[in-house]
Amino acid sequence: MSFEVDQKGFYGEFGGAYVPEMLYPNIKELEENYLKIIESEQFNNDFRMLLKDYAGRPTPLFRAQRLSEHFGTNIYLKREDLNHTGAHKINNTIGQILVARHLGKRRIIAETGAGQHGVATATVCALMGLECIVYMGALDVERQSPNVKKMKMLGAEVIAVHSGNKTLKDATNEAIRDWINHPVETHYIIGSVVGPHPYPDMVTRFQSVISEEIKVQLAERTGRDYPDYLVACVGGGSNAAGAYYHYLADERVRLISAEAAGKGLESGMTAATSLLGRSGIIHGSRTLLMQDEDGQITEPYSISAGLDYPGVGPLHAWLAKTGRATVYAATDEEALQAALLCTRKEGIIPALETAHALAVLEKIEPGREENVVVNLSGRGDKDMETYIDKLGL
Repeated sequence: MSFEVDQKGFYGEFGGAYVPEMLYPNIKELEENYLKIIESEQFNNDFRMLLKDYAGRPTPLFRAQRLSEHFGTNIYLKREDLNHTGAHKINNTIGQILVARHLGKRRIIAETGAGQHGVATATVCALMGLECIVYMGALDVERQSPNVKKMKMLGAEVIAVHSGNKTLKDATNEAIRDWINHPVETHYIIGSVVGPHPYPDMVTRFQSVISEEIKVQLAERTGRDYPDYLVACVGGGSNAAGAYYHYLADERVRLISAEAAGKGLESGMTAATSLLGRSGIIHGSRTLLMQDEDGQITEPYSISAGLDYPGVGPLHAWLAKTGRATVYAATDEEALQAALLCTRKEGIIPALETAHALAVLEKIEPGREENVVVNLSGRGDKDMETYIDKLGL
């Protein structure tokens, strides 16, 4: 069974490019050029140089001694939180800003939920001297205030979106409307493995540096280049797609996806798309989607601003549908307690998104001699107000 995207942009039954006619030329331009660009020697030289000298890669693979003792197994943390800007998002924005430059684009738009993608986009736009507009749900603007201030300091215009439930889905809607109105000079840097083809594949390729490094680092540390379990949180799912990429066809590796259960799977306040969603179309691709009996998109909920998206990347929908990835859901409370555990045991404050991945360690029960890699996708600076409030610190 293949887990690679096909020529029409599908992973099995999920994917494709369902876009308004006015956007078709943009998508076609990107589809016809992205592989030629990213496979060129010039692009690779620029991309690798910026990942190394600007983003700070490779990120460490850290054996978490006290967490390992706590769970009775060998836990390794892939430290994406140590990237420049504090998360994996910079890998993708560096790649896409180079693609935009090759295509001659001068204006960049982006959507953001937790704000990390917005900060990473504003960062590379400042680096390249390009105009940057970031759409962000009004609720996320409030709960991710430090990242909003960073984006503005970097020179980005941050536009608060007041429609819907004022979160990531709504920000994405507005970014797409902007792109329709400015189709020629604008490149849309999508922050996750969602949207119309070729975005899910392109973003996955840029994030695949994560699994590329894991293979080398695990071989050095353990004598074999694959883990028994590979755990990552999934909202849209770019950090997970990057961590999984070089292991998709390796069935020795159990892929574990952690989604946001919110207040509970049966509460109506959840973002556990893979577990509760049905096939539908959102933001240009067919995927698993939170929807009611009439097919209307339902509003997701999570304490984490980066996980409350009503869909999931088409690759992740296919991994869940085929059983290649096992999906668990962690509640808000479980994520908060997992974050506290990681902080107290290892001195690492994780992002709330990452905390959901840490929370499912309680559920998978690995063996004492097995190796578990958790993709620590971001640091918790942006979530300190939530931690202080909810944990009573």
